[in-house]
Amino acid sequence: MNGAAPAAPHDPVLKAATPRAWLEAAAQRWRELLIDHAHCEKKAASSALALIFAYPEDTELTLALARVAREELRHFEQVQRTMGELGVCLERQRPGRYARELQALQRSANPGRKLDLLLTAALIEARSAERFVLLAPRLPAPLAELYAQLAVSEARHYELYLGLARSRAPHGWQARLAELAAREAELATAPDTELRFHSGPPAAALPG
Repeated sequence: MNGAAPAAPHDPVLKAATPRAWLEAAAQRWRELLIDHAHCEKKAASSALALIFAYPEDTELTLALARVAREELRHFEQVQRTMGELGVCLERQRPGRYARELQALQRSANPGRKLDLLLTAALIEARSAERFVLLAPRLPAPLAELYAQLAVSEARHYELYLGLARSRAPHGWQARLAELAAREAELATAPDTELRFHSGPPAAALPG
């Protein structure tokens, strides 16, 4: 697993720990990573809003995810302020492999699609929480403090998405989660051509 770093304690759904090679590269190239992180916060808010628009009849879901969307936008604001303090400018980026490949696994018809969207969101939040925990001690202030705070929020979001999935598919969520989590683990650990917050380790960083 490319010298996996220890997993954080609050990521029981993840099938593999973040590789140490990714952690080393991310700690060195934190400016580059911060740009992708800002985009991730926007995407997280957008994903929550997309679920609200797709399933307006699900009142519990819409109210819960409205709060998530607001929180993710606050995170985006925090990241942008931190980027300003550190002299990092936001730039456009193409979608990375991780999100693209997870989206490709999602079913197109309901109720399967609804379950897949919730489980995919849970996995992304769990991976985010794990990596915030691993990165926080290795980054300069004020980024270290921000990442430590965000780890708590992302773990809470992961639990929310997983709870929504569990209550909407009580007899099918575990099997589907296992399938999606296996692919998520591959994407988070296999060598990648780019360094992103949810990527595998950059290929150039691996020995041999």
